[in-house]
Amino acid sequence: MTLKVGVIGTGMIGQDHIRRLTQVLSGAEVIAVSDIDGARAAAVAPEGAAVFATAGDLIRSETVEAVVICSWGPAHEEQLLDCIAAGKPVFCEKPLVTTAAAALRVMEAEVAFGRRLVQVGFMRRFDADYRRLKATLDSGTLGAPLMFHSTHRNAAVPEGLYTSDMPLNDTLVHDADISRWLLNDEVRGVEVRVPRRSRRGTELRDPVVVLLHMGSGVLVDVEISVNIAYGYDIRGEVSCEEGTASLPLRPATVIRDIHGVRQLVPADWRGRFIEAYDQEFREWIGAAARGTATGPSTWDGYAATLVADAALKAVESGELQPVRMRDRPSLYSTTLEAPPVTDVSGHALRSRRQQS
Repeated sequence: MTLKVGVIGTGMIGQDHIRRLTQVLSGAEVIAVSDIDGARAAAVAPEGAAVFATAGDLIRSETVEAVVICSWGPAHEEQLLDCIAAGKPVFCEKPLVTTAAAALRVMEAEVAFGRRLVQVGFMRRFDADYRRLKATLDSGTLGAPLMFHSTHRNAAVPEGLYTSDMPLNDTLVHDADISRWLLNDEVRGVEVRVPRRSRRGTELRDPVVVLLHMGSGVLVDVEISVNIAYGYDIRGEVSCEEGTASLPLRPATVIRDIHGVRQLVPADWRGRFIEAYDQEFREWIGAAARGTATGPSTWDGYAATLVADAALKAVESGELQPVRMRDRPSLYSTTLEAPPVTDVSGHALRSRRQQS
């Protein structure tokens, strides 16, 4: 069966997901699009796809079975609530919503519906390198994690479109989510430090260092540098009781020639995470065809929103800001563990839960 999908938002990420659903993956067909710029929506719509004037019209269409939301963050709450009311599985690009109150409203609607419908676009969870890193931690071979060093670097961000708060309320959500997922833990407090400002960032608060205090006592330090010039560089290393585990640099090819030894750096997120995006949607299509969602949940989106909110308070106060979460509804009680993967030698890595 082919899943009939409607896409809301046809900017850069929306167009990339349309390409992915129509040219790369099987099992789905984009039959509808919508954007506040109707001309753009019409220009990028696949042949035969309907162009809807509003997101609500697309969601309520009887022909649309599942929805992909790629609109700007403030529009997400209404669109998510409409999808839940219609009983349609929905993939929502991050951020889930822009406030904790909005996240709670979406969560309450989904809980009342009684089945998970929402998947949030935290694509790092679908990256093979991150999955191998998580499997290594879950295996227990390195002992308990003690520290996680996470680095998020962009070559540049669009001038005028990226505000001073965005490193904390937009970029940080990826690092917050992957920390929770890797460590099977929740963030309980946030600190922010602002070093010397980069002259490339003009008035932008860049770089920043964020310290996440996890419930278990693990400390996560996050470097966010969004104007570092040389490329898109995502790094991660977990320091444990009996060793360390880190992400490989991508692409992994090392070049040696008369100019020396060098390794290419991706220009942007597409060069680093294109395969993760593919896998993310491959798994979403399978779940949505069954009328549900299995990836990062509304709870995960809520948790990331709380961390971003605390970070914005921490940068102003200079103090540790607590993260206070509501009790987790049973609908979101599934484990944070990754699917089974193999190590670099091809041997299956088992989690501590599987070993017991």
